[in-house]
Amino acid sequence: MSTATTTSAEATMPDEIARAVVLPESYVDEKTTSYPAFRWLRENNPLGVARVEGFDPLWIVTKFADIQKVEVDNKTFGVGEHNPILATQAGDEFFRSMSPEGKVRNMDVVVYMDPPEHDKIRKIFNPWFRPGNVRRFEDQLRELAKKEVARMMDYDGEVDFMADIAGWFTLRAIVTLFGAPMEDEQIFMDLSKAFFGGSDPEEKRDDVGDDPAAAAQQWANTVRDFNTYFTQKTQEYRGRSGEDLLSIIANSEVDGEPINDGYANGQYIAMVTAGHDTTSATASGTMLKMIEQPELLSRVASDISLAPKLVEEGVRWVSPVKHFMRTALCDTELRGRRIKEGERLMMCFPSGNRDEESIRDPEVFDLDRKPNRHLGFGHGAHMCIGQRIARSELQIFWEELLPKLKSVELAGEPKYLQTNFVGGLKSLPIRFKKA
Repeated sequence: MSTATTTSAEATMPDEIARAVVLPESYVDEKTTSYPAFRWLRENNPLGVARVEGFDPLWIVTKFADIQKVEVDNKTFGVGEHNPILATQAGDEFFRSMSPEGKVRNMDVVVYMDPPEHDKIRKIFNPWFRPGNVRRFEDQLRELAKKEVARMMDYDGEVDFMADIAGWFTLRAIVTLFGAPMEDEQIFMDLSKAFFGGSDPEEKRDDVGDDPAAAAQQWANTVRDFNTYFTQKTQEYRGRSGEDLLSIIANSEVDGEPINDGYANGQYIAMVTAGHDTTSATASGTMLKMIEQPELLSRVASDISLAPKLVEEGVRWVSPVKHFMRTALCDTELRGRRIKEGERLMMCFPSGNRDEESIRDPEVFDLDRKPNRHLGFGHGAHMCIGQRIARSELQIFWEELLPKLKSVELAGEPKYLQTNFVGGLKSLPIRFKKA
């Protein structure tokens, strides 16, 4: 049989591999579950189909080059009428039941949009994220980093680096960039954790049950609470000049009219959640790697000009965004597989970032990797709009922290968030000595 005629039924992968890639619980132990499954797929079935009970059949895209192709070909692959974030069938049905039109889309944010709507909304905010504007906030971020590092130094040599330091620094950075009152930081933290924690029993909200749609219910309830908060902020900040994100979004226009609450809230939520959880996961995951390889800490601490390289390799290594979904908008072929219109594809960024064909020695954390081509910020039209802020934030944090550390070791068992979407470590107990 010609590989050019291979269909989804013929490309089905083994059950245990499919479950290791699709199920949120597989990501609490990446080293022994999801990453070995990705490696097996790249070697044996790089574009295969996962059939997991409770989920739609999914094409699993594991190769760097294939992910890039899907991301840039917006005429063939898009969001379409499906969810760009993997949910159970019960979860998607829950979202449809909430929509008068029966649509799965539950937020007016760019990840749910295809061109031209995507481009129209994104271009409103692109100027704010340009390098010149990002640099204007560096002094504020550095002062914040100094305070957080001083707070860490006040601990008696032991701290949960993720829960007590990295999570709060990145959260407070977002509050600062938004121009929101710092007394609202707990609101931001609680909602951000709930937003991505719907599949983690330890992060479940009290108003969510235990049925198959629980994760979708948590997502929807958290979006509702975010909307309540930000709708009030839009009214408060409208007509007010300022360089902060609240002022910029509240006073922007769409099609010549003031931005409506749906579009405004969608952008607020995306920037808070993606800006916080991805950077905190990257910071804590990079710290864990420096514990496993102490020479990394010593090298960067003694030559802090290496901080940008530590950031870049940290993003590749951690890959805090685990996937986004795309839908085939027409019949097509990819890697010799026949993909039918309407079939769904799961782009697995951690796998692409460990693809041996595209990345030299991908299982090595290499500060000297050049060029460092990775998919940690996505690719194509949906590439992360806040990547410059994220790089700047992490670089400044390492510049302030690492010269003050002599050594770091584990003081307990690291724990990962149970999620197949965005996340990483949720707890990293460490013992450290000051330089």
